[in-house]
Amino acid sequence: MDTDIQSAYQEELLRLEEAGRIISRQLDELNAMSRYNGSDFTEQVLEGLREETRHKLAVALPEPYFGRLDFQEAGHSDPTPLYIGKAGVEDRIGGHPLVIDWRAPVASLFYSFTGGDGPAEYDSPDGLVEGLVYLKRNLVIRKQILQRVTDSYLRGSSQGAVTDEFLLYRLGENKDNKLRDIVSTIQAEQDKIIRAAKNKALIIQGVAGSGKTTVALHRLAFLLYQYRDQVKAERMIIFAPNRMFLDYISGVLPELGVGDIAQTTFADWALERLDDNLKLGSEAQDLEKRFAVAPHQDTTGNPAESEEPIPSGRWKGSAELADRLSRELDVYEKEYCALQDFTPWEGTRQLPGKTIRHWFYVETVHEPIGKRRQRVEARIRRWLEMELEATRDPKIRKDRKKLAGARLKAYLKSWSPPSALDFYRRLFEPETRPQWVPEQRAEESRKRLAKREVLQEDLAALLYIHNRFYGIHGNDRFDHIVIDEAQDFSPLQVLVLKQHSKNHSFTILGDLAQGIHDYKGVHSWEEFAGLFDGEETETFQLNRSYRSTMEIIQFANGVIAHSGVAVSPAVPVFRSGEQVRVEQTAKRMPAIVQAVRELSEEAHGTIAVIGRTEKECAAIHKELVNAGFSPALLTASQQSYGGGLSVLPVYLSKGFEFDAVLVTDVDETRYKASPRDAKLLYVACTRALHDLRLQYTGQPSPLLPDEEATHS
Repeated sequence: MDTDIQSAYQEELLRLEEAGRIISRQLDELNAMSRYNGSDFTEQVLEGLREETRHKLAVALPEPYFGRLDFQEAGHSDPTPLYIGKAGVEDRIGGHPLVIDWRAPVASLFYSFTGGDGPAEYDSPDGLVEGLVYLKRNLVIRKQILQRVTDSYLRGSSQGAVTDEFLLYRLGENKDNKLRDIVSTIQAEQDKIIRAAKNKALIIQGVAGSGKTTVALHRLAFLLYQYRDQVKAERMIIFAPNRMFLDYISGVLPELGVGDIAQTTFADWALERLDDNLKLGSEAQDLEKRFAVAPHQDTTGNPAESEEPIPSGRWKGSAELADRLSRELDVYEKEYCALQDFTPWEGTRQLPGKTIRHWFYVETVHEPIGKRRQRVEARIRRWLEMELEATRDPKIRKDRKKLAGARLKAYLKSWSPPSALDFYRRLFEPETRPQWVPEQRAEESRKRLAKREVLQEDLAALLYIHNRFYGIHGNDRFDHIVIDEAQDFSPLQVLVLKQHSKNHSFTILGDLAQGIHDYKGVHSWEEFAGLFDGEETETFQLNRSYRSTMEIIQFANGVIAHSGVAVSPAVPVFRSGEQVRVEQTAKRMPAIVQAVRELSEEAHGTIAVIGRTEKECAAIHKELVNAGFSPALLTASQQSYGGGLSVLPVYLSKGFEFDAVLVTDVDETRYKASPRDAKLLYVACTRALHDLRLQYTGQPSPLLPDEEATHS
């Protein structure tokens, strides 16, 4: 740029000092005020506002802003410098915004404007605002120290808009053990998703490294800002693939000043709502079995003769199963209350079964049957109390009460509260199995369910049944739901979550190219879109990858081309690095140790050794420990990710990113020419930000794109 960088730096340095003084003064004034702990409601509200302001100022003080946009609104004579930060700050003395919150309407210009001398515009509460952008500037401030000033646009410059130097600078930074916010580098296509209308089900197909997860988290922060009177953080929820990934993303929302949003897995959330004391089958064993060497596939990726035409997870998670369950539940409900006359003791009038059934099928018909049963049982007990009260002799009343209690207990024994597990189990029992339940699936499920053991693929159906029996409590209805890695979700899971949503407000994001769990997940986003009315959904595609270098992305695109997945390949940001290294090794373990030693000497903050299975990774981990390293072995039961050097199986690496990645055993046996293996290898390769190496012994995998690889 023609901009005098030194002059710009001095200008911003003076401005930062002024901003720091103003923020410090306001924070000192608020901290000097005594906290109100009384019971007066008005004072409590005022204290809440003061505490919120204290928090915003404390967040803003070390890094008050990250961007500047000089914007001349139509009808105004001069441009106004607008400073954009994570938290908005008012200059109470000057009477103007000192820092504009990144979620404010005018701040959208900072993200949407990509250059050119024509007019720019943004949507405000008062309508469309037009004007001209004169300057777009990025700033890096750390602990009140100005570290970097980068101009990406200057009106009148001969270059116009230039390559986003600041973005490349941020992308080139090393990572630690937590996902970070991208508020200073949100791109125009990401900002469009973040600011999309609330009452929509957004479906986002994004390539590896396109920022899907961070975009979804920023969208939550935006919704809380934009619709503060309609949505609450405690009524939002994020579903992630596993607990380790939840730990990895746990820092983003606090960095954005957002708390109280539930973050969980579908399995944990569902089990909390099912009151049947269920035991969840081992996910680790299931994953190890499924991904060992993919014995269920031939070299073309077609199912072997012995494999079921439709995997169990796909069948149990289908929207069709919901329809079939609904019809079975209709029949069950019609037959559920078949109580006959109740006689509490001899010589008194009966409570007719006809009356009881009327209470159930007519007077409480609009409630779910579990609650209807509770109400009807309460009415029976009240009727019995009235009958006892009519008995004047205390001794006779006592004897009758004891007898009536025993008879009522026996009477109600045949009318047990509806149980989702019991109903679901009936679908697989030989005597009660409907014709539409395949016989080959019934026996295995029956044995497990008899022990109260379920698999993750059973949970959506169980919760669907439970909701039908007992309804959904108001606290279980959400203002907004985020589903991450959604390609691994089933339609029935989304249908269940739709029951728990208000206004069907969703952010559903994933990548079909990373659909390694295709035995239970979706093969097309239409499987989700079809669950909503047409006007309720909006689809987006993120094709730019910001994670990896061009060399890594081009290599990974060559791998995924073997999958047959109909999605657009990743388009890299112009960030070049080292060539991908593919190495044939004679001695497997010594080669792994040597590669890790070389990567460690290159000052990478995070390094991953990615193997095929947990068992193989355990052996690699042991060898690295013996060689003097201190790696973490990441498994399916892992609760957290600590950064540094890690060893993990490929099927657990999805969603993470590392400075350097070594993929082991990329041979023709472990990574065949099959869609499943192509997705697995693609996932492994796209974890690397700066450095990617692959090793094999014997013959290389046919998935390797030789033209991009540099063989050692």
